Amino acid sequence: MRFSLFVHMERLTAEQSHSELYTEFVELCRMADEGGFETIWTGEHHGMDFTITPNPFIVLADLASKTKNVRLGTGAIVAPFWHPIKLAGEAALADIVTGGRLEIGIARGAYSFEYERLSPGLNANSAGAALREIVPAIKKLWAGDYVHEGERWRFPKTTASPKPIQVPHPPIWIAAREEDSHVFAVRNGCNIQVTPLWQGDEEVERLIGRFKDACALHPEVLRPRVMLLRHTHVGSDAQEVEDGAVALSRFYCHFGAWFRNERPVSQGLIQRLDETEMAALEMFSPAEMLANNVVGTPDKVIRRIETYRAMGFDQYSYWLDNSMTFEAKWRSLRLFIDEVMSAFAS
Repeated sequence: MRFSLFVHMERLTAEQSHSELYTEFVELCRMADEGGFETIWTGEHHGMDFTITPNPFIVLADLASKTKNVRLGTGAIVAPFWHPIKLAGEAALADIVTGGRLEIGIARGAYSFEYERLSPGLNANSAGAALREIVPAIKKLWAGDYVHEGERWRFPKTTASPKPIQVPHPPIWIAAREEDSHVFAVRNGCNIQVTPLWQGDEEVERLIGRFKDACALHPEVLRPRVMLLRHTHVGSDAQEVEDGAVALSRFYCHFGAWFRNERPVSQGLIQRLDETEMAALEMFSPAEMLANNVVGTPDKVIRRIETYRAMGFDQYSYWLDNSMTFEAKWRSLRLFIDEVMSAFAS
């Protein structure tokens, strides 16, 4: 089992400065690098202080100068917001700047708030066509002299400039949930990222099942890697564990609000839910977070990850966005490195 860190700048109140949040973000990434994580993932979001990464390539280029060994991944580029030529060129340059450490995660996106602003008329279902078109296109642009005649984009013969260091190109990961996304990823030789979000391990089993079914449909393709992304919090005692569950409940209540796109947004911040509103969302309750996500003392977290390794996952990604303070995130990550990852060192 390999380990990665999935993390963003996360701004919850107007009192937090963006520059301070970035300083804290970098410190957590440095800890992950020094602690032996394989990859750091950061995504793409626009106009949302809930997750701040308008261009992950800029962030990864900066992290390349501040880390030594960790690979650096987009988790994930939102396909309909990019032109294939632009994505192929910027990704290749990022691969050069990072010294060949780039991993490229690509998704169709999820938030209607973002579609309304960057790709009006699209939603999470219709955006899948852009993902299926852009992945083979960027591969052919890296190969060179490629003419594209697609449904969304058309352009004459073009070669990506520059070309990436990694040959034939950086590893590509597809964020997949539904069966057709798994089949597309495997058929195109891409690795797969899955997340059950707030749901329990029954959803994890369904996701790994879809991956295995897709591999069985294409035995001619070398088995790709599969990564499980889960919210994780490690506490040294019962109080720290409870604090983590409460924080994740708060995170998912606001995640759901962003996803529904029904509350007012001002200065990049969504109108906060009060305690009564959050208590009404039973699916996101602290008890559900404790049961479904990987929240507990080190021994409990180790046991949960052992089950995921037995299911067939190659990489476990620690999702650190959780509405907690920097100090609480730092303590949890430190415990994860020192007491959880060490149990898998052999």
